[in-house]
Amino acid sequence: MSFIESFILPYPPPDVLLAPMVLKKPEKAYQFTLICTALSVLGGVVGYFLGALLIDVIQPLLVKLHYVDKLETVKAWFAEYGIWIVAIAGFSPMPYKIFTLGAGIANMAFLPFILISLLARGARFFLVAFFVKKLGNACDIWLKKYIDRLGYILIIIIASGVWYAK
Repeated sequence: MSFIESFILPYPPPDVLLAPMVLKKPEKAYQFTLICTALSVLGGVVGYFLGALLIDVIQPLLVKLHYVDKLETVKAWFAEYGIWIVAIAGFSPMPYKIFTLGAGIANMAFLPFILISLLARGARFFLVAFFVKKLGNACDIWLKKYIDRLGYILIIIIASGVWYAK
């Protein structure tokens, strides 16, 4: 699930499956999380290459529909904020799959893409596993209810930090 979710819409995020697995077998929480992270990043690599390959196929359509300027905007965002965009998408409830494809389309440097994906996805999944393991069923219920809000708050904090640093 974490592999496919990284490049196919509308697959749900892996947390939906990770949390119940950790509840069922807490002694394997970090093993599940490591597998989830590795497969998610591997799926991100597939998304990256799909984006890089599909751009040649869809570029004529984008020209015909007058969307080339939007494509240039996406490329500019990745050129300016690339690693941060992937970090935010990898950690937050934003659809990571869109940014894996976008990174390939924008021709983002591959090694930084992989490294930041490992960091962001790993942080997200390890936090979920840690809290579910420590707090049990109450945390699973809380995460299902508030994970999106928490993710958006983190996006605002990170974006504010990037803005302030610039």
